[in-house]
Amino acid sequence: MSQAGRPGPQPGPPGAPALDWSTGSYESTAEQDQLLPAARLVIERADVGVDDRVLDLGCGTGNAALLAAAHTTRVTGVDPAARLLDVARARAAGDGKDVTFLVGDAGSIPLQDSSVDVIVSVFAVIFAPDPSAAAAEMSRVLAPTGRIVLSAWVPSGTLIKMTTTASEAIRQALGAPAPEPFAWHDLHALTRLFAPHRLAVEVEQHSLPFTAASPREFLEIEVENHPVAVTGLRVLEQAGRADAVRSQLLTILEEGNEDPQQFRLTSPYIVATARHDR
Repeated sequence: MSQAGRPGPQPGPPGAPALDWSTGSYESTAEQDQLLPAARLVIERADVGVDDRVLDLGCGTGNAALLAAAHTTRVTGVDPAARLLDVARARAAGDGKDVTFLVGDAGSIPLQDSSVDVIVSVFAVIFAPDPSAAAAEMSRVLAPTGRIVLSAWVPSGTLIKMTTTASEAIRQALGAPAPEPFAWHDLHALTRLFAPHRLAVEVEQHSLPFTAASPREFLEIEVENHPVAVTGLRVLEQAGRADAVRSQLLTILEEGNEDPQQFRLTSPYIVATARHDR
């Protein structure tokens, strides 16, 4: 559930190996400048004040937590991947920022009731296997006057086509049924999710570019570094389908490339803000 996960269906195919965000070199992906605008926008919409207690849920390597720490000294990052938390701690120490990082996940947040004024989650809580449990936990730790600001991918565009194709290949290799992902991007779905907790939701849409020297370079970076790709590739290799799927994914990237000189794709995403409905 680490920060700035690539667009793709969530959760993964039933029967797939449990996703370990410590796999690969996710810090190489999460710290790319092209991902930071979304984290900055989430923190901007969160309107963090000097006295606010902030939770970065699914903090990964700490992008949003470190941005929040520029506004308040009361920041906690929570993530299930212990190795990524070590990376986040080192980054915070290097920046001279005092941030607490804890192992935990959206279904069991290691904080007290009503102990947080602001919850941010940048492409992270969307990986929660149980959205209802995540919403209940966020509501539990949120103070009565608090707010939740999260980002989620809109399921359209070339990157979604690529990740959906990869997920389908993995599902077929496992002989698993098709999943029914929660529509984190959809206002009506989010409204239903948070309504039992008396939280009203607003949604705004944005887009984020992804760039590389070429479509092939982009694909190789993903395959070598991103935990989802690394885990999925192991399944495909065991099924003898890795090379064929790589070729298929490269074709998708080449056909969807927006920059004939190098490589560029634009992926839409939303920023949702939930507040107590008074």
